[in-house]
Amino acid sequence: MASSLSFSTPIHTKQNPFSYHSSNPFFPQLTHKPSRSLIVSCAATTSSIEAATQTSSTTTISSKSLPFRVGHGFDLHRLEPGYPLIIGGINIPHDRGCEAHSDGDVLLHCVVDAILGALGLPDIGQIFPDTDPKWKGAPSSVFMEEAVRLMHEAGYELGNLDATLILQRPKVSPHKEAIRANLCKLLGADPSVVNLKAKTHEKVDSLGENRSIAAHTVVLLMKK
Repeated sequence: MASSLSFSTPIHTKQNPFSYHSSNPFFPQLTHKPSRSLIVSCAATTSSIEAATQTSSTTTISSKSLPFRVGHGFDLHRLEPGYPLIIGGINIPHDRGCEAHSDGDVLLHCVVDAILGALGLPDIGQIFPDTDPKWKGAPSSVFMEEAVRLMHEAGYELGNLDATLILQRPKVSPHKEAIRANLCKLLGADPSVVNLKAKTHEKVDSLGENRSIAAHTVVLLMKK
C-alpha cells in the first residue's frame, strides 16, 4: 500500500541554501525554491527506483557498443621433463616443458583469455575444454585464431597488448623478439602495440624453483 509523509512546517530562509552558481560547465546552476509543504510519496520513490533499475539493465545489455574494452588474462603451467617448452609459438630449448592437454603455450593461452575476457566471453577452458580429444596436443595458434576472429566479429580491433612472462629459467631475452614477432603475426597487429616483458620469481615458490611458468596479459580492444 502506498503511503506518504506530509510536512507542513514553514521554511523560512534569507538565503537559499540549495542554490549554487558556477561557471564550471560540469556543475550546472542548481536552484531550489522553498515551499511551505513538502510531500514525499513512497509510491513515487518506488517507481523511480524501478525506472533506474530498468535503465541499468538496458545499459548492461547494450554494453557491446562501448568504444573500448579491457581484458586481463592469467595462465600457469607445471613444468615437467619430457615436454617441449613452447612460448608464444616459439620452441625454447630447455630440459623441461609445460604439461598440458594442448601444446601448453602459457603465453598464447594467456593472450586468448585476455581477449575473451575483454569481449565478455567464457574463458579458454570452456571454449576449448581439455576433456575434448580434438584439442589433444593442438597448437595454441588455433586458439589465437579463434579469439582474433571473435574479436573482429564483435566489431573490435587490438588497441594494444602488454604481457609479462614469469619464469626462473630459461632466460627469455634471447628469444624475446622472435616471440613478439610471432605474437604480432597471430594478432595481425603492428609491433608498436605489442609489448612483452619477462620476470624471474626470485627463486620463490614453484615459479622460482623452476617447477612452473606463468603469464599475465592485459589487452585494450578498440571499436572499429
